Amino acid sequence: MGVVLAGGEGKRLHPLTRDRAKPAVPFGGNYRLVDFALSNLVNAGFFRIAVLTQYKSHSLDLHLAKTWRMSPLLGNYVMPIPAQMREGKRWFEGSADAIFQNLNLIRDERPDYIAVFGADHIYRMDPEQMVEAHIASGADVTVATIKVPKEESDQFGIIDIGDGGRIKAFREKPKNAEGLPDDPAHVYASMGNYVFSTKALIDAVLADHENAKSAHDMGGNIITNLTEAGRAAYYDFGLNHVPGETDRDRGYWRDVGTLDAFYDAQMDLLAVHPIFNIYNLEWPIHTWLGSVPPAKFVFDEEERRGTAVDSLISGGVIISGGTVRRSVVSPGVFVHSRARVDDSILMHGVDVGAGAVVRRAIIDKNVTVPENCRIGVDHEHDRARGFTISDGGIVVLGKDDRVPL
Repeated sequence: MGVVLAGGEGKRLHPLTRDRAKPAVPFGGNYRLVDFALSNLVNAGFFRIAVLTQYKSHSLDLHLAKTWRMSPLLGNYVMPIPAQMREGKRWFEGSADAIFQNLNLIRDERPDYIAVFGADHIYRMDPEQMVEAHIASGADVTVATIKVPKEESDQFGIIDIGDGGRIKAFREKPKNAEGLPDDPAHVYASMGNYVFSTKALIDAVLADHENAKSAHDMGGNIITNLTEAGRAAYYDFGLNHVPGETDRDRGYWRDVGTLDAFYDAQMDLLAVHPIFNIYNLEWPIHTWLGSVPPAKFVFDEEERRGTAVDSLISGGVIISGGTVRRSVVSPGVFVHSRARVDDSILMHGVDVGAGAVVRRAIIDKNVTVPENCRIGVDHEHDRARGFTISDGGIVVLGKDDRVPL
């Protein structure tokens, strides 16, 4: 059985999460963040998946209902599960509490093993290989880990490795982590993906529920407690292989928890030989677009030519005499004559007026950029208009924002 934790508020992605849960944020033109975790599970043969939702979940629920329909004839499903309030009138009080409040689902399915995955990372992975490693380890839980530079240890839960594949210690965002014995410049970070033996998971969340001092967090409490009991193992993501991968994109994983990380991960898609290859159809990232017409490029005049270079252009896009470079353009976008879009991410339904310039920006759904408007050209002017500007200088407009000149 698969359980996807999709209740994240995503405060650091504001304003993109102003009206939606973080896993529902669009990515790569056609996709939502949750599609990556679900695609990995489904591609590996997990066909019974509970998606635990909470924060502003309407767009996420709608996406799951439209996109992730499985065959009821075979008992398969991808099902959004809000807080059931089985233990009183309260929402999920942490990721471990989300599991606790849905133990009835686990007891109904009676799986031997449960993959508990996060919903908001960009990667390809075969979870079945991790399950096999977990079974071989004899541990109660196996944590997927990835090597990151030691100086980034304060951004992740860090795994100190012990003998026999066991975890010696689990530390949340330590400032001074020791490097790996065979690679002192790197540490193992938790990817937020876990495989549990079912009884161990049930026992762990029941015990955690009884602990009034617990934050009810999967990493900080459940994994820490099982580590202290010597029952937690680690799985090196670098050993995982999927069909169709290349040397360039093997082992790719990005936490897109900040605006700059979200922007950078999308720029990773654009190279001739991309760092993350969404065109690998042997391990596809699944989604559903509905009835979307082909993209169209019109006008071929010297000062009015519809072109796009080094960009991802989705279905339903019309580039009408404008120019797009190094950008991700989502379905339904309209770029008018003599407009220019550079190094930007345009989400569904954005309309870029004639003569406008958009540079190093993320523009959320249904925003209209007026004629001759400038976004990302003068940050002081952008701030004066109330736009969000990331630490890395990316200008961000939220869904349905009004754009003054």
